[in-house]
Amino acid sequence: MRVIVIGGTGTIGSAVVRLLSTRHDVVTVGHKRGTYQVDLASPDSITSLFKTIGTCDAVVSTAGIAKFASLDDLTYDDYFIGLKNKLMGQANLVRIGRPFVTNHGSFTLTSGVLSQEPMKGSCAISMANAGLEGFVRAAAIDLPRSLRVNVVSPPWVTETLIARGMDPSIGLPAETVAQCYLASVEGTMTGQVIDPRKHAGR
Repeated sequence: MRVIVIGGTGTIGSAVVRLLSTRHDVVTVGHKRGTYQVDLASPDSITSLFKTIGTCDAVVSTAGIAKFASLDDLTYDDYFIGLKNKLMGQANLVRIGRPFVTNHGSFTLTSGVLSQEPMKGSCAISMANAGLEGFVRAAAIDLPRSLRVNVVSPPWVTETLIARGMDPSIGLPAETVAQCYLASVEGTMTGQVIDPRKHAGR
């Protein structure tokens, strides 16, 4: 299969690219790096990306940013960082990308554990993650041509925890998380929120 991986230069994205590349033809897309670049907050940029790359069998997104700050510190505009990028940016990959994905193809997006397990300072990102998961459940019902869509909801990854000087035991290695993206791309499931901790037997 020809698979586009957006966010393929990040920690999780790099692990996904390494895994998928052993089995599929992978096109790596980043914000500033990668074979191609895209700005998820810009529908025009997403449209240009698909027109440039052309037809594919699957789209994987491990990208998306959101503001991490306390409820008192978040401004109205701060919320829209995540809503425009992590939520609508990934939703637009599905909206805009549909004509470029072959019959029975798939989209695999990324939310995060903070949608179900919020922590102090996660209001904006928890909202974006939860919204994306709701979109995936509903979009799976509407998609034509047997197209599928799922979302992976990863916990903190070990590599990020180590880089931040935090306890790595509470996370999962990026390579373990990447297995969930492979399962979504190669499987038959749709409309699912995939928790890598359950996939890993945690």
